[in-house]
Amino acid sequence: MWRAYSDVREANYKGSDKYFHARGNYDAAQRGPGGAWAAKVISDAREQTQRVTDLFKYGDSGHGVGDSRADQRANRWGRSSRDPNHFRPAGLPDNY
Repeated sequence: MWRAYSDVREANYKGSDKYFHARGNYDAAQRGPGGAWAAKVISDAREQTQRVTDLFKYGDSGHGVGDSRADQRANRWGRSSRDPNHFRPAGLPDNY
């Protein structure tokens, strides 16, 4: 998961967020049941933290709810060992 996080920061490529969510969870799941469990715990904590941050920033406006749901969908996709390239945006450099 750390590699996917580092890559998303380095790539800074519009529309690539879901791909990196799926790839990080996929990579973790390939390490076995413990990796899939850790990926779920980390992904859920990250999304919950973001929801709390959004609440303080934007109030109870629902800001970011749809994006958070889409992130979690990509996380589940990757953890189920499905191909993260399903979320890969056109034009993302091959080294990612």
